[in-house]
Amino acid sequence: MVNIQRFGEWCEILVPPDWEGYTVESIFRTVWSAPKKQTHNMRMEKQVLINEEPANWTKPLLSGDKLRLHLFQEEDFGVVPSYFDVDILYEDDHLLVLNKPAGMDTHPNSPGQSNTLANAAAFHLQIQGESRIIKHVHRLDRDTTGAVLFAKHSLAGAILDKKLEEREIKRTYLAMVQGKLQQKKGTIREPIGRDRHHATRRRISPKGQPAVTHFELIETYSRQDLSLIKCRLDTGRTHQIRVHLSHLGYPLAGDLLYGGKPVFPRQALHAVKLEIPHPFSRETIVCHAPFLDHPEIFKGIDPYAF
Repeated sequence: MVNIQRFGEWCEILVPPDWEGYTVESIFRTVWSAPKKQTHNMRMEKQVLINEEPANWTKPLLSGDKLRLHLFQEEDFGVVPSYFDVDILYEDDHLLVLNKPAGMDTHPNSPGQSNTLANAAAFHLQIQGESRIIKHVHRLDRDTTGAVLFAKHSLAGAILDKKLEEREIKRTYLAMVQGKLQQKKGTIREPIGRDRHHATRRRISPKGQPAVTHFELIETYSRQDLSLIKCRLDTGRTHQIRVHLSHLGYPLAGDLLYGGKPVFPRQALHAVKLEIPHPFSRETIVCHAPFLDHPEIFKGIDPYAF
């Protein structure tokens, strides 16, 4: 684990032994995979210090050197702060994980929209006296519930985007589907594209984007003709789990768009667990999301068991 502390607008990282010999440039490029433009800006604006002096970006570092990054300066939120009583699953100076309720978009889809989780996250920062851009790292559909990760500054956002792309951020979902699933576990590898005949619907399409969903049967409920499934994603396509399970012949209960029956007031899909490699400390942050809405959907199920 890497030792990190905050000093006002600066984040201090004690260079660990395995970084010895790295340069600041190689840490940004190789360790963090930071975007070139962002790296260049921080370099030009002298936003990186070594032992409280402007960094020499090409000089090898020593274990125990104090690497300071100017990360916490005031910025525009990027969205309109708007009050909502958020359920916080994890928070530090770099990350914020919220438990999204049903019926709420993750982020604004039009200028001025203020009733989304991103607006609520911005308000949460505002009441803490922080004015910094808030960025969702991934998103959930409007009626899907559970854990959503936000970055509290642009460098954390860039690092987490890369970790998501490289599948280092693990997302576990619970889905209640129609029918008795026959397979104990499996993987669906079907590309997903837009449905030309429906504005919001997606479909399996040979010309679509690659999409991979791993699933595992947890329990079947013969009386209700339902099955509880755990899903893990390698990709994050729009409606991915909904499309893949419908294609398999087991649409989500309550998901009328993809063939589910109206047995619940929304699609039975919940992002129950999020595992995040911290962008700076390297510890793994594990968040479990309790069921906030329509508890009858996952009645008797322990969200901390997954």
